[in-house]
Amino acid sequence: MYYRSVMKSALMTAALFAAIPASSVWADEPKPGGTLHLAAPYGAALKSLDPHATYTSQDMVVSKAFHRSLYTWDSAKNAPALDLAELVETSEDGKTFTYKLFDNIYFHNGRNLTADDVVWSYTRVMDPAKGYPGAVQVGTLVGAQEYSKGEAKEIVGIKKIDDRTFSLTFKDLLDPGTQLFEAITAILPKEEVEGENFLTHPVGLGPFVFEDHVEGSKISGKKFDKYFKQGKPYADAVDFTISGDNSALDMAFRAGELDATVLSENAYVLYKADPELSKGLIEISEVFTRHMGMNTERKPFDDIRVRQAINYAVDRDIIIRKLLKDKAYKATGWLPATSPAFDKDRAPYPYDPAKAKELLAAAGYADGFEVTVSVLEATSSLGVLEAMMPFLKEVGITAKAKVIDSNTLVDEMDQGSALAWFRSAGTGPDPLTTLRCFDSRVGRSGCNRSAFKDPAYDAILDAASAESDPVKRIELLKKADAYIFEQAPVWFHNYNKAVVAIQPWIHGVDANVTEAAIIEVDSLWLGDDAPGR
Repeated sequence: MYYRSVMKSALMTAALFAAIPASSVWADEPKPGGTLHLAAPYGAALKSLDPHATYTSQDMVVSKAFHRSLYTWDSAKNAPALDLAELVETSEDGKTFTYKLFDNIYFHNGRNLTADDVVWSYTRVMDPAKGYPGAVQVGTLVGAQEYSKGEAKEIVGIKKIDDRTFSLTFKDLLDPGTQLFEAITAILPKEEVEGENFLTHPVGLGPFVFEDHVEGSKISGKKFDKYFKQGKPYADAVDFTISGDNSALDMAFRAGELDATVLSENAYVLYKADPELSKGLIEISEVFTRHMGMNTERKPFDDIRVRQAINYAVDRDIIIRKLLKDKAYKATGWLPATSPAFDKDRAPYPYDPAKAKELLAAAGYADGFEVTVSVLEATSSLGVLEAMMPFLKEVGITAKAKVIDSNTLVDEMDQGSALAWFRSAGTGPDPLTTLRCFDSRVGRSGCNRSAFKDPAYDAILDAASAESDPVKRIELLKKADAYIFEQAPVWFHNYNKAVVAIQPWIHGVDANVTEAAIIEVDSLWLGDDAPGR
């Protein structure tokens, strides 16, 4: 379809933001063997070993080793690519896609993958009693929302044709690859998921078979000999170090105990200045938007003027330059610069404390107010809030930090108990799905954590979803993004610049704009000088 080609072409501009070092290019033939030592770098523990149950980056980094989705992300093309199917055919109206699965795909328990597994997995994601995060993506299928509401016994947009063939029919014109490439839509074996051990011994289709999990420390797997991609994975085993301690990860990398890791702001400055370490940096403009979320159902954030005031009150430029060491791009909306619907002409909120005071006074808060903000103990969370505090104090707002772990933060956001919070939200690759995070019809666990409700905004999204002309569709999506920028359900901070540091002995590391730490582990191989050999 023309729309799909336009979407993929636009996404490929993301390649301009990734500088891939020579050490990641496959100069020689891949060599089998060895153990990969990677990092799950965003927290002290995993939220769940069930890929459907967690949308945290920490967990999805690990899921890539053990699970597979219908699509994967092709970092070389910066576009989704078929993974489990050998072909797909598209209907004339561009809404129905018929897939033929490869015939050599096996779960780790030895059973062959069938179309029934796809139907069951997507239906499970829409379970109304679970609130799985992938319901946003699978919910784009015809009948998915009706099933989730208990109005239908099955999702009519998913049809099994034979053991290897099935079709997916979507409500709107979209590229299904943008919806179905993440671990939250992984294809799982029903008999294992419904068994007693899945949450402690996950079974999937991935290149590595789960072996061991030491909670808060590491998770490991061994090579799956029946993996469907011939010759892969190259490594015999994989070990993930689970840690949100940037200093500890830095020390482990410098000691050669990690083959690759993402860098914090401070480490980025030091690595760039180092003649040797600087050779192994991959800089990526991720499709993530860092922000302070605000619960629009509770005072004072039920008032647009308060939300706008916070956006005017803070000097982002100083925070990005001084605190984040320029490892960020200032946000001018919810959609990042790598989105096809990004409006490059839109200006950010200016630093204007006088305007902020004026808005607060008009909202009835001339004397200001106190607010408790839930944060992680990280520079991009607690650090940014502390940098904001003097600016907020200047306009009468006293902010207090509530430091919690990442899993508790997700629970607070989903339950609506947090008044405000810091988060880095996935804002790509499909702009319509991304903007649905402020759709009145989407719940908190489905990503509308701010509980933003505005029928006028919903109408813009509906118009965009029904528009077949790709140019007009993009313009409507830009309009929706501008509307959210004005309504300000969040404090718009920055688009993340992620940096991956890799050792000279590891090869095949990709530059993934959807999440830099999620590496295609089946393509990694170790040189003869790797400590893991």
